Formats: sequence, structure tokens, C-alpha cells
Amino acid sequence: LEHECDVEEGDVFIANGWQKPDNFCDSAWESLSPFVMGLANGASDFYDGWMKNKKSAMISCNDGFRPVSFLLETLDEDAD
Repeated sequence: LEHECDVEEGDVFIANGWQKPDNFCDSAWESLSPFVMGLANGASDFYDGWMKNKKSAMISCNDGFRPVSFLLETLDEDAD
């Protein structure tokens, strides 16, 4: 079976608030979206100083068979 998440290293996805980016895995989005929404609304330093950029987060999807880690970072401008 093909799986729906074909993310490759270096892929970039841009989310504008709560909207899931195009071609993004639903399962991964369930894991990431609370952090994306928090960052979009000014939350920072999720890890008490462990990340150099306090406006970022390192999150893994919940797929135990094909886990993927994502670096989330805020942008200075709104996405289209």
C-alpha cells in the first residue's frame, strides 16, 4: 500500500494559521497543528531554552511505522 505522507527531507510547507498546507499528511497535521497555531498566535519557547530560535518547535508526527520530524518556524509575514 502507498501511504499518504510522501514528505522528503528539505520539503517546505507554509501554513497560515489553522489551515493545513496543500499536499500535507492529515495524520502529521494532527500532531503539528497545535504547535503551528500556537506559533501563529505568538507562543514561543516551548522547550524552555532548548531551541536557539524561541519562535520554533521540533515536532514528530504520530506515525510509529514511518515517523517524520518537522522543524516549525514562524515567518515575519503572512502566508498567501
